[in-house]
Amino acid sequence: MRRSTPTKGLALAVFAAVTMTLAAQPATATPAAAPLAALAAPDISVTNVQAHLTQLNTIATNNGGNRRAGSAGYTASVSYLKTKLQAAGYTISEQYCSTCTYPGNNLIAEWPQGPADQVVMFGAHLDSVSAGPGINDNGSGSATLLENALALAQQNPSMTKRVRFAWWNGEEQGLQGSKFYVNSLTATQKGYIKGYYNFDMVASPNGGYFINRVTSTTAAPLKAYWDSLNLQPEENVEGQGRSDDYSFQQAGIPTSGYAAGASATKTSAQASKWGGTAGAAYDGCYHRSCDTTSNINATGLNRSADGVAYAIWQLAVGTGTPTNDFSVSVSPTSGSVAQGAATTATVSTATTAGSAQTVALSASGAPSGVTVSFSPSSVTSGGSATMTVSASSTATTGTFTITVTGTGSVTRTATYSLTVTGTGGCAGGQVIGNGGFESGTSPWTASSGVITNSAGQPARTGSYKAWLDGYGSTHTDSLSQSVTVPAGCSTYTLAFYLHIDTAETTTGTAYDKLTVQVGTTTLATYSNLNAASGYLLRSFNVGAYAGQTVTLKFTGIEDASLQTSFVIDDVTLQAS
Repeated sequence: MRRSTPTKGLALAVFAAVTMTLAAQPATATPAAAPLAALAAPDISVTNVQAHLTQLNTIATNNGGNRRAGSAGYTASVSYLKTKLQAAGYTISEQYCSTCTYPGNNLIAEWPQGPADQVVMFGAHLDSVSAGPGINDNGSGSATLLENALALAQQNPSMTKRVRFAWWNGEEQGLQGSKFYVNSLTATQKGYIKGYYNFDMVASPNGGYFINRVTSTTAAPLKAYWDSLNLQPEENVEGQGRSDDYSFQQAGIPTSGYAAGASATKTSAQASKWGGTAGAAYDGCYHRSCDTTSNINATGLNRSADGVAYAIWQLAVGTGTPTNDFSVSVSPTSGSVAQGAATTATVSTATTAGSAQTVALSASGAPSGVTVSFSPSSVTSGGSATMTVSASSTATTGTFTITVTGTGSVTRTATYSLTVTGTGGCAGGQVIGNGGFESGTSPWTASSGVITNSAGQPARTGSYKAWLDGYGSTHTDSLSQSVTVPAGCSTYTLAFYLHIDTAETTTGTAYDKLTVQVGTTTLATYSNLNAASGYLLRSFNVGAYAGQTVTLKFTGIEDASLQTSFVIDDVTLQAS
């Protein structure tokens, strides 16, 4: 949660009514693990949520003690969540907040079921302050949503609405990531969002049970669950305008959410009904280095996590059994093969609804003389196969669209663009365009100022080079080029000269990093720890990409202080 509070009145919006029937609870009801027996929502494992918090704490420890927006710790936090969510089958997007004080990515994960124009959104800020790891503020909200997302994927129920999860950059600097996201939406896209639910500090050690806009229709499912535990939740007065729900409220989107309190003081009346210490802050480690995994109230965390699940099931989950369905994709989506040669691609499948099923793979659209085979020829949805495209010495040349078909209880397809060349054997040669950067920017795609003749860092040859980072502040630069790797050759060598210059003094921590990728494969990662005088030759065997069109990409990420420059020159990809 950020510190300062806007003074403008909060916009109120009305959410479509949620209908539910609850058994009457006696005033002295004792909390139970599953109080609403009729509900289909799963019991979220607080142990799993705490395991995510342990990972976030470790990430902070390994990255200067915090997960501040735009920092290496924040980037690693995004990566941790993204890996879990992708494996579970979510549609993932990362939105770069370029206007954030510390630019970095919002992470958006959407469960690909339910109507796309009926969205219920659940969000939490992923960043901490620079003073500490931010485990209650706001690892607690982030981990709660992550485990709920994984539980939804594991249950895979039929959906009446689309569920979208979001983790925000830059909340601590003024709700910047969520503002950037909301401002990027069209009026139509905003209208699709029927409710936004925010979770910021849901496990404060001396906390209470607070709900944003507690009497609103939007808050009804969150309040219903806590009412069933006789928790008597209160309005989140302390949090008004101070977290990411405010960005959505300002856009007229109905909002609510859970909180357990920050630096405000617990009253005697609150201590009487919730326990804890009257006269003390809800979270004595708010925005401090002691906000670690020791700063978590597991009971409050558990009740928040289960309440989120209840809300998801009430708002977006249907009662029927989902139809079994799957998707098919090909990577890369295009490739080239010479007469007499072969190339490969990966066909991936995913279970998108119901249960996994057997999917038989086939292809159509190949020209005369070209055969397409799959190994294995059938997979269980969620698995992948290698597609081999072989061209005879007399294969018809040109560019063709190959349709890859997966057949199970339904039929799904993907396309692959194939170019057959008539050269035969190895075309050979150097296939990187403008590898010395002396001919302008084309065919490179680069961040502003990366391709330069600035005297601050000398080129290895000529006047120009690619200079990534070197600002001494949080910054990300990229440099990429689409490359068609010829087929039929015996050697394929990617090479470039790299000079790393740094002001970092550490001998053990990689604060600033350069990643080298071909397609989706990371070939190498360099950092300030690899700094050396002059240029060093780096080379890689990229024969696995023969006959394919792939993207060569360099990405430099620099943290908030002490510059590191990654300077690249004379890039080649030689086939022979």
